[in-house]
Amino acid sequence: MDASVETPLSDSQYLRTTEAARFLGLSRRTLEKWRCVGGGPVYFKFGRVCLYRLSDLTAWAEAGRWVSTSDPGIGYLPR
Repeated sequence: MDASVETPLSDSQYLRTTEAARFLGLSRRTLEKWRCVGGGPVYFKFGRVCLYRLSDLTAWAEAGRWVSTSDPGIGYLPR
């Protein structure tokens, strides 16, 4: 397979912290902090490497949907 051809993302694909942050529109440091204090998406840890499953990132983002500023929502950010 040609390395220059990108394959589409699948729900079983794992993303490193930088890739997951880019996918969510967040900084890498934000995800790193949330791993310590909680409130972020679930992740897998293999030795020193933290990986995020694409389907988990999507589910976490969907849990943070709001209809309006007065909507109590489900809430996903620590305060």
